[in-house]
Amino acid sequence: MSEHRRKPPQSRGRRAAQPPSGGRRAAQSYGSTASHGMPSDRPHGGRAEARRAAQRAGGGRRRAADTAGDVTVVGRRRGRYEPEKKRFIDYPRSGKYGWRRWMPSWKLVTGLAMAFMGMLIGLGGLALAMVEVPDENIAALQQNNVYYWSDDTVMARAGKTNRQNMKIEDIPESMQKAAVAAENATFWEDKGVDPIGIGRAVFNMATGGDTQGGSTITQQYVKNTYLSQDQTIVRKARELFIAIKVNAQKSKEEILQGYLNTSYYGRGAHGLQAAAQAYFEKDAKDLEPAESALLTTVLKGADLYDPAGGEGPNSSPEKNRERAVKRWNWVMDRQVELKMMTQAERDKYEFPEIAPRKAQAGLNGQNGYLAALAEAEVKKTLGISKQKFDKGGYEIYTTFDKKKTAAMEKAVNKITKQYIDPEKRPDTDKFVQFGAASVEPGTGKVVAIYGGPGFENGHFTNNADTLGVPVGSTWKPFVLAAAMEHGTYKSNGVGIAPSSEYNGDNKLKVKQQDGTDYLDKEGNPFYQVNDGDKDHGYVTLRRAMEVSANTPFVQLGMDVGMDKVKEMAASAGIEKDSFDPNLNPSFALGTSTPGAIEMANSYATFAASGTQVDTYTVRKVTHNGEEEPGFEKPQKQTAMDSDIADNITDVLRGVVEKPHGTGTRAQGLGRPAAGKTGTTDKNKSAWWVGYTPQLSTAVTLFRTDPEKRTLLSMNNTGGFPSIHGGRLPTEVWTAYMKSALKGEPAKDFPEPGPVGKKIDQVGAPSPSPSPSESEEPEPSPSESEEPEPSTDPSPSQETPSGPPSSTCRPNDWFCDDTGGTDTGGTDTGGGDTGGTDTGGTGGSDGGTDTGGTEGSDGGTDEGGTNGRPGGNDSGGIWGNTGSD
Repeated sequence: MSEHRRKPPQSRGRRAAQPPSGGRRAAQSYGSTASHGMPSDRPHGGRAEARRAAQRAGGGRRRAADTAGDVTVVGRRRGRYEPEKKRFIDYPRSGKYGWRRWMPSWKLVTGLAMAFMGMLIGLGGLALAMVEVPDENIAALQQNNVYYWSDDTVMARAGKTNRQNMKIEDIPESMQKAAVAAENATFWEDKGVDPIGIGRAVFNMATGGDTQGGSTITQQYVKNTYLSQDQTIVRKARELFIAIKVNAQKSKEEILQGYLNTSYYGRGAHGLQAAAQAYFEKDAKDLEPAESALLTTVLKGADLYDPAGGEGPNSSPEKNRERAVKRWNWVMDRQVELKMMTQAERDKYEFPEIAPRKAQAGLNGQNGYLAALAEAEVKKTLGISKQKFDKGGYEIYTTFDKKKTAAMEKAVNKITKQYIDPEKRPDTDKFVQFGAASVEPGTGKVVAIYGGPGFENGHFTNNADTLGVPVGSTWKPFVLAAAMEHGTYKSNGVGIAPSSEYNGDNKLKVKQQDGTDYLDKEGNPFYQVNDGDKDHGYVTLRRAMEVSANTPFVQLGMDVGMDKVKEMAASAGIEKDSFDPNLNPSFALGTSTPGAIEMANSYATFAASGTQVDTYTVRKVTHNGEEEPGFEKPQKQTAMDSDIADNITDVLRGVVEKPHGTGTRAQGLGRPAAGKTGTTDKNKSAWWVGYTPQLSTAVTLFRTDPEKRTLLSMNNTGGFPSIHGGRLPTEVWTAYMKSALKGEPAKDFPEPGPVGKKIDQVGAPSPSPSPSESEEPEPSPSESEEPEPSTDPSPSQETPSGPPSSTCRPNDWFCDDTGGTDTGGTDTGGGDTGGTDTGGTGGSDGGTDTGGTEGSDGGTDEGGTNGRPGGNDSGGIWGNTGSD
């Protein structure tokens, strides 16, 4: 090889140029000539030997670092030395590799735990220092809630501004024992909080479970006086700290005194002294042990445990008393168990008698019902309890019109005085009640109601907002509207016109959509009847509405589908709790039970050409001067095509304007009006729902048994053989509307556009049922009441079968789960059909009384006739004496 190609080994950068790390082996490798006889400046073995020597000196290429003395060899740069840096928190851990590098040391864990505990102690101390112990005297100051009319003038001031607190020495020992036994048996020994109970409540809140419970008397006192009633984790945490501080700074006697002075006992009573006056009309210091136990009982929730009844669903006097007696017995027995009372003492006491409920100051007359509606809306919107609401400070601006409300009450009182005389006719005129409501079309404002004779007279049920009173034939417009929108199976889904003809004969065999007979619960064909067994022949749906014939609308409802009828009623404004769950043929005749407010609002949808707006009673709310959110006006919705709504109005105008219409007494209003009568079987309820373009109003009339809370027949009420929707309810409506619309210009309704197609002669004439089909079934044990007297000789017909309603719906004041639907009736003079004998003893699923239409053409004030114009007192050519 030539000389110029033999080059000495070249340097490979800084690594080759670095000296060895020292030591004997390195010196021998590079500096010694004695061993091998080689010059010391010549590398031994070339580059490979040098690399091996470097590896021996540096500990291997893959070793990240070697420590020798005070220096660290870092990474693969073997010649670079850096001092070790010490960290306050050695994490990730230095000098460790793999998973050990990420495993915290025991020193680190211990240190962090101690720091966390110190932080908690510090925060707890800060929280205790920041919270204040509540003052029961300040908490006891209850403000008025002020209600305003629609013109912003004051309607009522509810609540008491002063409340008397008691000292523990004046609180009877029986009350102290009862409260401790029922609410917190360990009260005298505990530290004021129940950590396990709080943990359980917090867990339940986090998981969506029951948020109640977990509170000692100390915590309840704190909640009563200092905190909101919101069920939140933040509130529970604050309650815990305040309760700890209260327990540390106050004696147990002071805490129990504060708890009893600030608790809510119902009937607007905050504090023991007010409760003793409200329930027993005596001072609290004079309470007997049985009375103390009852006041402890109502602490669990007065609306459900006040024996006189409460507000809202499932709070009737009967059910409340049952719950109260059971709870009262438990409280008394619990004192025996805890050695607070001997068994001999316990046996001396019986459930105490209580004073009747009274109206709060400022809530007499209609103001009580108006305030109750507004209060319910405020509590629901703000999500607050009655206890918090009753503490006061709310200013509630309502939609109620002062003049219209006074006019409605005046109209009811006028008709009542004119016709109803309980002293003269105690068996028929006692317990007669009106309910009424007026709603503004297109806005949903409830402008007036009539709820009853007043809280001060012991009538706490709002007759304008109650369920349980069937609406009868006022339901038929929803059947017709559904047919206009959806058509029937015979029109292939194309809407049908009001000029379509249906068979209006009496005892019409009802057909299902597949053409087969609808069978009753006994498996027999079902025959629908008309009032007085009238045969109308083929009749237009318009004419059937005007004379309130039953058979066309029952078959129409079957052809459309009762689910479609229900859907239409719901879109118009009927709430789901109001519907009869049985969608059998009688559903078309008004077996559902909405209140007057709902009926007025649903007809307001027709008045507003199909625009539906949910009702509301509160425009604005302030609390302690600050406006509360959530009280915006409800949104408008399109419930049905405007042509459908306007055609319904056009048909309902005929009910008022045509000589044969059932609502001719409404002509007295003297301006364009539309509406529909409704009377149920055995005249257990009578309705008139009517409207103008500016105002929609519903009026209902019924009788109730105050003890059984069931509907009673109005046969012979007011001296009339029977009372129908075209009579007293229409007269109340006319008198009210005259006054309410006084000064407002008369307006006409929109001209309806064409809708649907005409269907001719639906429903073949039905042959008379065979004896086996028409024979009335043997009554069951629940149907053993005496039959209603009737001058109508027509036989009763079985009602259609269907699943009976086995449970009461919320706010159904007249349901007691003992009976079925008693629908339709053929009482003298005709009843405008339908309706339920809710809670009565009629046969399940409709009983055996079916049908009946309201008499036509009004008649005379003494009962008159329902004959055509020119008819006579014998009933004209339709021949059935009636009261409409």
